[in-house]
Amino acid sequence: MTSKTLNQFLDDCIAELKENGLYNAIDVVQGANGPVITIDGVEKINLSSNNYLGLAADNRLKAAAKQAIDSHGVGSGAVRTINGTLDLHIQLENKLAQFKGTEAAISYQSGFNCNMAAISAVMDKNDAILSDSLNHASIIDGCRLSKAKTIRFGHSDMKDLRQKAKEAAESRAYNKIMVITDGVFSMDGDIANLPDIVAIAEEFDLITYVDDAHGSGVTGNGAGTVKHFGLEKRIDFQMGTLSKAIGVVGGYVAGKANLINWLKARSRPFLFSTALSPADTIASAKALEILMGSTELNEQLWKNGTYLKGELKKLGFNVGVSETPITPCIIGDEKQAQMFSKRLFEEGVYAKAIVFPTVPRGTGRVRNMPTAAHTTEMLNEAVSVYEKVGKELGII
Repeated sequence: MTSKTLNQFLDDCIAELKENGLYNAIDVVQGANGPVITIDGVEKINLSSNNYLGLAADNRLKAAAKQAIDSHGVGSGAVRTINGTLDLHIQLENKLAQFKGTEAAISYQSGFNCNMAAISAVMDKNDAILSDSLNHASIIDGCRLSKAKTIRFGHSDMKDLRQKAKEAAESRAYNKIMVITDGVFSMDGDIANLPDIVAIAEEFDLITYVDDAHGSGVTGNGAGTVKHFGLEKRIDFQMGTLSKAIGVVGGYVAGKANLINWLKARSRPFLFSTALSPADTIASAKALEILMGSTELNEQLWKNGTYLKGELKKLGFNVGVSETPITPCIIGDEKQAQMFSKRLFEEGVYAKAIVFPTVPRGTGRVRNMPTAAHTTEMLNEAVSVYEKVGKELGII
C-alpha cells in the first residue's frame, strides 16, 4: 500500500495548482517538432518550440545521425573518463571551441546538467556568486549546489551589480567571486549588457560566466551573445545548449584549456553520467558545421522574428522589452494567460502559456518562438488568430 500522507499531499498540491491557473497540462506531439505540429491528429502552427533554426528535423542532421549509429552504435557505452569518450566527442568539442572562439570546449548531456556541473566544479562555500535576478532555474540550482554565497542583483541593473561587486570584493570574505548571467533571457527576449558586466568584472577581478542557451545560433550572426559584443577573449565561461538552435540535445562549456581540463577532472555529470550518444554527438557537430558555413538560417530567423513582433505590436499586444526573435505576449493574470493559450490552440495556433514559477507571479504570458522554418503565410495565419482571440478576451 502506498503512503496515505504522500497521496494526500500530492492531491492537495495539484488541486491548488489547477485552482490558481498554474497547472501545466503536457501535450503530446505526433511526429517531428517543426513549424507545424500535430497534436491529437490536428495540425497546429507551432510557436512554442526552441528549434530556432529548424534544424531538429533537418535532413543533413538526420543523415549524419544515421551514419553515426551504423558506425558507432546507439550508445556511448560508458562515462567519458572510462571509455565513453568517442572520437565523435572530440570532433564535436573541437567544433564547439572553433564556433565560440575559445581554446577548448566540453560537452554535457543537457544544458541543465551543464550549469549544475560547471558552477559547482569551480565555486564553493568560501566563494560568492553575483547572479542576475532573472537567471535561469539551472543557474539558480547550480549556485545552490556549489554552496557559494549567492548575491542577486537587479535584472540587468549595472549600478546594482557594481555596488554589490564592490561590497563583495572589499569585504575580503570570499576566495573567488563570480558574476553569472543569461546571454539572452528566455522569458522576455532581452540581451544581457555584457560590455558593462565585463568592465565591472575586470575592475573587481570577477570570474565571468555567460549562459547563452538562447543566444547560441541566434545572436552574433549565430555564434552567440559573447561574439555579438566581440568579447570572446574576456569571458571565462561560455555555456550553451545543443538542444535549441543547434536542434539536437546536450550542453557545453567553452573557455580556456585549463578550465576545460579542470571540468573534465571535477564536474560531476561528466564524471558520473554516460556520455552523449553517437547520433546526438555527430548531429550536433553537423549543425555547427552548417552554422559556421552560412548565416542564411540565422538571417531568416531574425526576419521572421521581426515580422511577427511587429504585427503583434500593431494589434496592441504587450511584447515587453524583447530584443530577439523571442516574442512574449504579456497578459498578466495567470488564468487569463491559460485561457488565451487554450483559445489559440482551439483556433489552430500552438503557443503555450508561461506562468509562475517560470515567470514572476502576475506576469503570465504566451511566449512566441518564431523560427527560420516558418513561412510568412504561417505567421500571417497566426497573427489573424491572435487578433480574433485577443479581441474576444478583451486583451486588445
